[in-house]
Amino acid sequence: MTTTTTVRKRAATGALVGLALGDALGFPTEFNDVPSILAKCGPWREMELPRPAIVTDDTQMTLALGRGLRTAMDRGLLTPKRLERPVREEFVDWYRSPQNNRAPGRTCMVACSLLKSERRPWQEASQVGSKGCGANMRVAPLGLVPGLSDEQRAGAAQLQAALTHGHPTALAASDLTAHAVRLLARGTEPTGLVGLLRSYAYDNRTRYHHQWLGDLWTRAQDPTPEHFIARGWDECLDVLGRLRDAVRTVSPETDPCLATGAGWVAEEALATRLLCFLLFVDDPLTALRRAACTSGDSDSIACLTGAFAGAHLGADAWPAAWADRIEYRTDLLSLGALWDA
Repeated sequence: MTTTTTVRKRAATGALVGLALGDALGFPTEFNDVPSILAKCGPWREMELPRPAIVTDDTQMTLALGRGLRTAMDRGLLTPKRLERPVREEFVDWYRSPQNNRAPGRTCMVACSLLKSERRPWQEASQVGSKGCGANMRVAPLGLVPGLSDEQRAGAAQLQAALTHGHPTALAASDLTAHAVRLLARGTEPTGLVGLLRSYAYDNRTRYHHQWLGDLWTRAQDPTPEHFIARGWDECLDVLGRLRDAVRTVSPETDPCLATGAGWVAEEALATRLLCFLLFVDDPLTALRRAACTSGDSDSIACLTGAFAGAHLGADAWPAAWADRIEYRTDLLSLGALWDA
């Protein structure tokens, strides 16, 4: 796909709006099993966006990362130090906000409370035992912002995860999630996406981004940084193998969590979101509905399903009747327009 085509479809706007729509659709169904969701919402293929269309911490933290990334890039070439400070400040502002009342994840709350101290190196705040999906639910902006090298995109994706979730699987899954969004925004055919992600994981399996992560690896029990990061990539490769099989065999009527996991941890969140998207590549609203009607972390699964679909199809994927009433619409459109331009 040419650059002109990519701009015309407005992939960044489509991804950010889709993320928020999925988040709002899945918010009322999180923590429910599928029978309970069906009893509450009716047939899953007919689920409607709630009124009002309120989002969760998934969208709030995506916007926090997006604003921090915008600030960092306004100051010049993206470097670890230039990114860490504004993103850290945005995360702490989110932590302190009265709007932070949408069942935020425990790891994010603990880490952000530690990030408040500017004298504390961020590695001391990172929760190295946590690979929760909070690490990659918010990473989509790094797949959308133009002008980054592959090294910058990967390093920044892992750094933003590590500010809160320091487990190597959280880092690898965040890197893979940003890479998937980037590939779709640039026009990669979805049929080849899983294979490309597996190749990317193999190529990066023992690559530790020292410049971006510093001594984070020393806080775990690994003998070398390569051993540390390989643990994360290996877990991601395992779930991508399950995803590859599920795309060929799973019925769209079956709860996707049964094939690739409930999505509470980062690698399963990536795989189950991708499965929902790949089951309905040309039908984004049905993809969101399938993602929201799952037995796992429904809002997080649906939010990145929407990001993948929006990156692939662009802003016109979403009907105005839904997109025009999403919470934080102005902020989402502002960042989308910046990156689409």
